[in-house]
Amino acid sequence: MGSILLLFLVLFPILASAWVFPLRRRDRRYRNLFIQIIPAVELAAAALLVLAWPEAALELPGVCGVGLTLQAGSLQSLLALVSAFLWAATGLNCPNYFATASGCNRFYFFWLMTLGALMGVFLSADLFTLFVFFEMMSFTSYVWVAQNETSEAIRAGQTYLAVAVIGGMALLAGLLLLRHLLGTLTFAELQAAVNALPAEKRTTLYVAGGLALTGFGAKAGMFPLHIWLPKAHPVAPAPASALLSGILTKSGVFGVLLLSRCLFWAEIPWNTAVLALGVVTMVLGAVLALFSVDLKRTLACSSMSQIGFILVGAAMQGFLTGENALAAWGTVLHMLNHSLIKLVLFVAAGVIYVGTHSLDLNEIRGWGRNKPVLKALFFVGAASIAGVPGFSGYVSKTLLHESIVEYIHLLEHAGLDTGWFPMVERLFLIAGGLTAAYMTKLFVAIFISDKPAGQRPALQTYLSRGTLTALAAGAGVLLLLGLTPGITMEPLARWAGEFLMADAGHSVNYFSWVNLKGALISLGIGAAVYLLVVRWLLMETESEEPVYLDRWPRWLDLEERVYRPALSALSFIGALCARIAASMGDWIVMLGEKILFTKAPGIFVPKHDENFGTYGRKPRHFLTEETFSFDLLLAGGGLIILLLYILLGH
Repeated sequence: MGSILLLFLVLFPILASAWVFPLRRRDRRYRNLFIQIIPAVELAAAALLVLAWPEAALELPGVCGVGLTLQAGSLQSLLALVSAFLWAATGLNCPNYFATASGCNRFYFFWLMTLGALMGVFLSADLFTLFVFFEMMSFTSYVWVAQNETSEAIRAGQTYLAVAVIGGMALLAGLLLLRHLLGTLTFAELQAAVNALPAEKRTTLYVAGGLALTGFGAKAGMFPLHIWLPKAHPVAPAPASALLSGILTKSGVFGVLLLSRCLFWAEIPWNTAVLALGVVTMVLGAVLALFSVDLKRTLACSSMSQIGFILVGAAMQGFLTGENALAAWGTVLHMLNHSLIKLVLFVAAGVIYVGTHSLDLNEIRGWGRNKPVLKALFFVGAASIAGVPGFSGYVSKTLLHESIVEYIHLLEHAGLDTGWFPMVERLFLIAGGLTAAYMTKLFVAIFISDKPAGQRPALQTYLSRGTLTALAAGAGVLLLLGLTPGITMEPLARWAGEFLMADAGHSVNYFSWVNLKGALISLGIGAAVYLLVVRWLLMETESEEPVYLDRWPRWLDLEERVYRPALSALSFIGALCARIAASMGDWIVMLGEKILFTKAPGIFVPKHDENFGTYGRKPRHFLTEETFSFDLLLAGGGLIILLLYILLGH
């Protein structure tokens, strides 16, 4: 029965998606009810799996040529349960958010497809199964980003799809190498296969791991492949943003955890690289969020920063090895907390957008002043992500911070150099302070500042029953977890930590002075940054009204300054090579024509500029940058590189 339930969790939403269109033709209300029932059933099935069949497994031999395998257990089941909860909550919010929107059927169709694919990712028992569902999830969720079909949405969709394709090709190359090296991709067999690997193969193992890390990191929003996050969230519908940020990024984090746990356990070079990438992601995301004046962009950059916190925890597990309980618990709990926090914050952002038709802080300023319910719910999410004691985010951040401190103490106790870890701890506290600063900026702007002249008046019923239920459910869980960490959060952490090989650990007094001190330092930094940077540098007064300024330098846009020019250059080089090859053939044929057909010239006509898109003058339209041809180009380039590597490697 457990194996059937595993298959049900994956296939049920995928098959149910086909009913969206016929139900809408009959009555919009039927479709709206349908998209609320399906995630609720999925949530009930996930809960039943956890309670009744916690170790269920399923093999599907021959599927996709190799076979697919599914497995429940600890972290995998927890992530599946969280996914179903987020879908059920956003399903309650969707009808009100899309009440006057078009193209909803398409959104709901791919919304349910993505749920099934994500279940397949989290319940996979091997890397091949994970890859199949991972790629399916990437393409189905692309529609969410491009849903509104504005020029900004289409461009953001291009970025999202390009990162997904590049990441997918890198991941595939890494998995092929791993399969060749280890002979298996099954999670349970990987560590033993790595231990038996000859020393001379370690370099190839790191190459494979680096490629896989690129693929998973791209989906997680890890620097330097984070570029899709700040672009996708402002243009995607709020329910989609809540899922993209809250749980789809966790599929990438789940992959990084798998690599660290199964392939590079206690490997100093690997954990150092993950820690460095995590620290940069953590700090850069917080800085970008601080400078942003767009509500959803701020929350998107915040997600990037919080993913950095989680990656720091993933790395610290490898450094601490046999004493890694704090790091493993903090990693698991911050994944859980961030998912719930972004549910609350993005759904609230959707309420604000529906009420104001804007996300600019200067236009939505003061909109929530007389809305105590929304203010309280938003505050729960903001305080949680800022690490305020008494809220759930404080617990997970405390565990992550203490894991860094614990490793510094271990190095000192052993008489070893602490290296850059004191700097890592300081940057951790600073990033926490920046989080408090930008969340204060949002809260003050929306709920305390005066309204600007000409702001749209809010409707009396600005919160639908479904939206209120979704917000209250998310905020309620955050409060429950934050106020009862020893009763609720520690048991969850111990259970999910089994997947990460966490040691037994010990109970933590979260509200002792030694633990409160780190949070208070971060909050103090946040207060100073808000008063000295936000109020002085990022705001000015115009016509006696405060105005938020976007002072982030445009030339620091990594996508526009590096990635897009690089891909355009790649397209140009490819077209140039194609032109040279085609022209050489044409000239050879023309030479033969002049020799063999002296009395009938002109049979063969050489190609001109208009035959090559990169050289064409009219119209100046690069097809490879505006259709799936662009992504096929990337996929083809990846395959060529992979084949060359295999040929040269042998």
